[in-house]
Amino acid sequence: MKVTLGTVGASTTADVLAVLVAEEELSTDPVLQELDEALGGVLRVAVKDEEFTARKDTALVVQGYGKVPARRVVLYGLGASAKVTPLEVRAACAKAARLTNTEKGTGLALVLPGKGAALDVRAAAEGVLLGSYRFVRHLTGDRKPRKDLDRVVVGWRGAGREARATAEQKRALSKGEAVAQAVNLCRDLVNEPANEMPPARLAEAASEVARAHGLTLRVLDRARIRAAGMKLLDAVGRGSRNEPRFIHLSYKPEKARKGTRRVVLVGKGLTFDSGGLSIKQAAGMGDMKADMAGAAAAIASMAAVGALKPDVEVHAVVAAAENMPDGDAYRPGDIFGSLDGKTVEIINTDAEGRLVLADALAYARKLEPDYLIDQATLTGACLIALGTLTAALYGNDDELAGQYLAAARTAGEGLWRMPLLEELRDGLKSDVADLKHTGDRYGGSISAALFLREFVGDCKWLHLDIAGPAFLDRATTLSPKGGTGFGVLTFLHFLEGLSG
Repeated sequence: MKVTLGTVGASTTADVLAVLVAEEELSTDPVLQELDEALGGVLRVAVKDEEFTARKDTALVVQGYGKVPARRVVLYGLGASAKVTPLEVRAACAKAARLTNTEKGTGLALVLPGKGAALDVRAAAEGVLLGSYRFVRHLTGDRKPRKDLDRVVVGWRGAGREARATAEQKRALSKGEAVAQAVNLCRDLVNEPANEMPPARLAEAASEVARAHGLTLRVLDRARIRAAGMKLLDAVGRGSRNEPRFIHLSYKPEKARKGTRRVVLVGKGLTFDSGGLSIKQAAGMGDMKADMAGAAAAIASMAAVGALKPDVEVHAVVAAAENMPDGDAYRPGDIFGSLDGKTVEIINTDAEGRLVLADALAYARKLEPDYLIDQATLTGACLIALGTLTAALYGNDDELAGQYLAAARTAGEGLWRMPLLEELRDGLKSDVADLKHTGDRYGGSISAALFLREFVGDCKWLHLDIAGPAFLDRATTLSPKGGTGFGVLTFLHFLEGLSG
C-alpha cells in the first residue's frame, strides 16, 4: 500500500473520501462545505435527516452520485474536539480502510482533524494499514479478493493547493507505516496454519527480517540446543518430528555510546500445542497454531526496530517448538535440568510454555539487559481473569511496570498489572526436584509468572500473559478476527520512551 500526504477535497479521485470531524466543526468545517456544494446540498440534508452530530464512534455515508469523483463520502465523528486523541484518529482511519475494502475499492482519501499534527499523521498511517489487513494467502478462485486498498492520500484542514508536508509530518508517516507493517507481519505469522509454520519456518521468518533490516541473527537447531544445555526446550520439542529452534535477533545502534540501554524481548514460540501427553480437548485445539504469538510479536517488533533504528540496543529471543504426543514425548513425573541449572518436575505436559520460556529467560539474562520482557500466550487462567481484550502484566520493578503501562495506554492496547503473590510460591515446591512447573489450580496465571521469575535473576523483568488478546474469534475496530499482533505497538512505544 502506498500512503502519501497531499491535498484532499471535493475534487479528489478516490473510491472513498473520508472526513474526520469533531462535533464543534460540523456546521463550520470548510471541507464539508466544499463537499456539500459539490453534491448540491445532499450532504447537509443527510446530516439533518440522519441526525448526525459527529458524536464519537459515529459515521455518515453519502453516495457520490457522480457529482464528485469519490464513490462514497463518509463523515467519521470524533466527539468533542478537546477530547480527540490520536487513538480516535487511528480508529476512524481503520474504519475507513475497512470500508474501502468492503466496497471493493483501491483508493482512499482522508481528511484529518485540525492542521495535520504529526501524531495524527502517524495515527492515520497506522490506522489504514491495520484496518485494511486481511489474511488471504490460502484463498483461491472467487474466495480471493480481486481488489485491495493500495492507494491512500492523507490531507488535513488548510492543506491548500500550495501546501507542502513538513519534515515532521513525513517522519511521522514513515514511523506509522513501519510500526503498522510490523503488527501486520506478526498477524501473518500467527495466522499461518501449523503445517506452514513449524519451528524451522519461524526461524526462516526471523532470517528474512534480519536480512531486510541488517540485524544479527543466531539460530540453534536441536543438536545445538542440547549442546547449549537448554534441557527444558529440548524436552518440550521431543515429541514432534518438527525439531525445535532457538532464535536470537539483535540490533545495536550505529553510534552506541556509554549508557546506551539494552532491552531483551523474549517470546514463547509454540508453533502448535496439542498439550502433549496431557492432550487437550478437540474443541479449540485448532487455535493452538497461535501459541507462538509471543514469538511472532518479538520477531515482528525487530522488523520495526530495524526500520526505525532507535538509540536503544534491542534483542529478541525466541524458544520455538511443537508440543506433540509421540513415543519420545516428555511425561508427567519426568525431571529435567535447565539452562539455569535448576531441576524441574513435570506435572502437566500442557503447561509447556513456561518450560521453554525458562531456558529462554536464562539465556536472555546472560545478555545483561537493563530491561527483560517476555510475552507469551501462557495461561487460560489469565483469559478467565481478564477476558479476551486485556493482557496481564507481572513485574518485579514498579518503575518499569509503570513505564510499560503508560506505553500501553499510548498504544491503545489493554494491559492490567497483576500481583506476584508470594503465598502461591509454595505451590511450586517439589519433593523430588528444585521446582514443580505448575502450582495449585487457583491463581494459575500468577503461579506461572512466579515460576518464570525463578529464571530471571536480578534483571528488571516484566512478564506479559497475552493469552486473551493475541488471537480473537471476532474483529474489533483495529484488529481482525484471528491474529491481532498484540504487544507490538506497546513494545515499540516503550522503546520510543527510552530513546527519547
